[in-house]
Amino acid sequence: MKGILIVNLGSTEAPTPEAVKPFLDEFLMDKYVFDFPYWLRSLIVRGIILKTRPEKAAEAYQKIWWEEGSPITVISHRIHEKIQRSVDLPVSLAMRYGKPNIKAGLKELSDKGVNQVFLMGLYPQYAMSTVGTVEAFANKAVQDDFPNMNLTFLPPFYDNPGFIDNISSTIDKELDGFDYDCLLFSYHSLPLRHLRKTDKTGKHRNIKFRDDKYCCKPGSEESRYCYRTQCMETTKFIVEKLEIPEEKYITTFQSRLGVDKWITPFTADKIKELAHKGVKKLAIVAPSFVADCVETLEELGIEAEEDFIENGGEELKLVPCLNDNEEWIKTLVGEINKWHQN
Repeated sequence: MKGILIVNLGSTEAPTPEAVKPFLDEFLMDKYVFDFPYWLRSLIVRGIILKTRPEKAAEAYQKIWWEEGSPITVISHRIHEKIQRSVDLPVSLAMRYGKPNIKAGLKELSDKGVNQVFLMGLYPQYAMSTVGTVEAFANKAVQDDFPNMNLTFLPPFYDNPGFIDNISSTIDKELDGFDYDCLLFSYHSLPLRHLRKTDKTGKHRNIKFRDDKYCCKPGSEESRYCYRTQCMETTKFIVEKLEIPEEKYITTFQSRLGVDKWITPFTADKIKELAHKGVKKLAIVAPSFVADCVETLEELGIEAEEDFIENGGEELKLVPCLNDNEEWIKTLVGEINKWHQN
């Protein structure tokens, strides 16, 4: 029997430091996210970060919290419900961090007799801290608790025509009548060491990363696990679809943590730079997120807008994520149908 497991990042259960702390602990202690030896990871996370960051993170959550709960959680449930209404298969929802976790989602399917699972991680581009950790955690759960269950994973869909069409349509609709000077594509950043670790060919070891250049050739073996190249490809496909001239868009990366070298240019720095250069109307879209969350609603929708205006900009418009957009749901259902028919 076949079934579907939808997996998203997850969220704290309440916008309070007390609730945020265990969520951050689970997230940052994941070796696929903070990829240091356990003793060092524990020292930094539990000895330093968790002593100060929960309060700041809680303040950010409070600014964007919905009456129904955390936006990413509410949206994920809406996606789950719409997909369940569209397919004649059991569908469960899980979060990589927080509740319900992946093991609980698999158990729900197993209790219904499911032994073939299509796991749909809602991450467009491959990264060890997103797709990689979901696959590792799910495989371990199956090995330990559901030995008769077979998993198939939705591959990264950064270049999926439906995904590109869905984002392009959203941008087109949301920016209709907004005569922007620049459209900024903001992706979550990653430490450069992650790009080197996930490259199974080893070619990224000696690459010199330049902001305006690809680090590897799209479609090559090394690009299969290259988050940076896949982000740049997503931008390329969207601007081609919308026929946006080169001088009117830029790709940046947000949400860095720590002092290591991360993928650049940084969104926050570039927003101030654009304002100083005379950009008055700025639009932002975040194609590494398919559901609005604290990184989009607070970091881009509030902090970035404040920075832009303070540095001379006049208006910033944030394009919402795909969320539970009906056409996006159809794209996801299409992927389910392709798997189900095989």
